[in-house]
Amino acid sequence: AERKLLPALYHRQMEGQFSEPTRIIGASRASLSHEEYRNFAADALKEHLKSGEFNEAEVEKFTARLFYVSVDAKSEQGWDDLKKLLDEGKERTRAFYLAVGPAIFGDISEKIRDHKLITRNTRIVVEKPIGRDLASATELNDTIGKVFREE
Repeated sequence: AERKLLPALYHRQMEGQFSEPTRIIGASRASLSHEEYRNFAADALKEHLKSGEFNEAEVEKFTARLFYVSVDAKSEQGWDDLKKLLDEGKERTRAFYLAVGPAIFGDISEKIRDHKLITRNTRIVVEKPIGRDLASATELNDTIGKVFREE
C-alpha cells in the first residue's frame, strides 16, 4: 500500500477523480488510529512520490479522506467497526481492494458478505497473483464468485 497503492490514489485525487464525499478506508490487522494511519500515508507519499509531486495542501486534503479499521480476516475482530464506518455512506460506491495473499481472498470475501457490507454499488479488486496455477486460480475465482457476482 505504501509504495504503490497510496501514491496511485493520491494521483487519482490530483486528477480530480474523487468526488467530495469519497473516503478511503485502510484495513489490516495492525492497531492504528485514523490519525496514525493518516500520518503513515503522508510519510509514504513523501517517500514514494516522484520529485515535484508532493504538494502539502493536496496531501492534507488527501489524508483527510483516510480512515482506518483494524480487522482480522480469520476472526470477527473489527468487522463491525468497518460496517459502522461504511454505513455512514451507504449510497457510496464501495470498492474493496484486496492487497493480500490469495490464500485469504475467500476468507475476506466471506467476511464482507457475512457482515452485510455488500451493496448494489460494491466492487472487489484483487491483486495478482491469483493462485499458483490455473487450478488454484480457478478455485479462488469460484470462491470469490460465491460472494460477488461477475458483471
